[in-house]
Amino acid sequence: MRRLTTLLATLLLVSSPAMTNASSAESSDDHRAHEAVGVLDEIMRIPEQSVPQSMLDNAHAIAVIPGVVKAGLMFGGRFGRGVISVREPDGTWSNPSFITIAGGSFGFQAGLQSSDVVLIFSTDHGVDSIVHGKFTLGADASVAAGPVGRTAEASTDERLKAEIYSYARARGLFAGIALDGAVLAIDDRSNERIYGHDTTPRAIFEGRVHAPPPSVVDFRDRLEEYSASKRYRPRDAGAPQAPPQPAPAQNGDNGQAPPQPAQTFPINGG
Repeated sequence: MRRLTTLLATLLLVSSPAMTNASSAESSDDHRAHEAVGVLDEIMRIPEQSVPQSMLDNAHAIAVIPGVVKAGLMFGGRFGRGVISVREPDGTWSNPSFITIAGGSFGFQAGLQSSDVVLIFSTDHGVDSIVHGKFTLGADASVAAGPVGRTAEASTDERLKAEIYSYARARGLFAGIALDGAVLAIDDRSNERIYGHDTTPRAIFEGRVHAPPPSVVDFRDRLEEYSASKRYRPRDAGAPQAPPQPAPAQNGDNGQAPPQPAQTFPINGG
């Protein structure tokens, strides 16, 4: 009996640190999603200094990486962890996947230690790339510093051809930023802690996973809120059809068109 008690006590001592570390890691993931929500809220609070509304309304995916920091003093590398959600064909936003970003050619201000990064995906190409694990900004998908504020609405048109637009926020300033060479990758460990083992990015985006915690759901809901001012056209939608026209009026014996019954016509979604 004494040996059994000793064995159980030993097992508890050995397993406690592992359980604590797992719980701590999951809490860190939850905190990361909460920070991403905070970044969105602060950026969108001042429309004149935020992502142009038209870009949000037409985005195919949005990534937010809070607190990207220097990786060391001997080189210019930077690293950060964040989340990304993709737009579904019906215009709603998916559950977010956890991601990492790393690279050396970040166009931050001199001496800057930390910055929140926002990526706006304007095509499906970048989305398809991140589903497969990772890709390099500027090499596997074109990236450009994004326009900012209401005054930039006119420039977010066909003249902008980049697949991804990048932004940074630090010390109260929000502006486009050059991110060529940075590697964006799926954070599989965080995804498994939040959604379960053997989880894939595609399963997350398609909703075939365990229900995420409130902070993760909150990120998705914030995207719904901030990009809801315009109806989104599904990617496979064709050109809108013209409503049917009423038949030409037939003249009666008195030379006047006979009264026509009231008609209603469907309003096509835009």
